[in-house]
Parts: sequence; structure tokens; C-alpha cells
Amino acid sequence: MIDLIHHAVDSGITFLDTSDIYGPHTNEILLGKALKGIRDRVQLATKFGVYFEGGNGNIRGDPAYVRAACEGSLKRLDVDCIDLYYQHRIDTRVPIEVTLEWSLWSRDVEEEIIPTCRSGQPPCIENSVLP
Repeated sequence: MIDLIHHAVDSGITFLDTSDIYGPHTNEILLGKALKGIRDRVQLATKFGVYFEGGNGNIRGDPAYVRAACEGSLKRLDVDCIDLYYQHRIDTRVPIEVTLEWSLWSRDVEEEIIPTCRSGQPPCIENSVLP
């Protein structure tokens, strides 16, 4: 499978998309191994929000879960950053603004949030919903 991924990238594929639920976890581990030496040639996406517990599928979108899921994906993928991290399934018990879905269609957050993130300073947002 690693050879196949390398062949795909060598053939011009530049976007690789996975999820922590695929396997579960084994696809991220495989992709992490395949990305050694070629990470800079692709945009990497992975998803969160679905997990299995006791044989049942569950959906979560609370900030603590999102942070833990992201940290797990970074570790399994063995990368420092994920280019696109998005919600696989929406947790209807948690308002989307709490889960913090950043839509490419609505980019108004870029004017204030992104410069704050780049500055390295904590945001001065009362009642922040950032996970």
C-alpha cells in the first residue's frame, strides 16, 4: 500500500484524505509511514467525529474530544500539521460554533482569528469557544 501511495503521488496526486475512524486508526498509521520523505508534496486531510465504543458507532463534537482526536491523528500520521482537519459527522448535541467548523465558504474569521493565531498571543475573546 505504501508503494501504491508513492505511485499515486509520483503520478500527480497531491491531496490525500483519511480519517481516524478508518481501521479504526490503521489508515492514518499507514499514511503516516507512506508520507516519510514526501510530506511536502501533498495536502493532507483527516477527519474526526466518529468513534466506536462497545461495538457501537458514536459521534462527538465537543472541544475536549476534538482536541484529543486531533492530537491522536497528528501522532498516528507522524506529522506536525494537518492541512485540512474536518468533522466527519456532526454531533447535533453540540452547537457547530462550539465544535468550531471553519468553512471555506465563509472566510470572515480570517480577518481577526488568523492574525491572532500567527502572532502567538492568546486570543482576547470573552467566552471563547475555541477547543
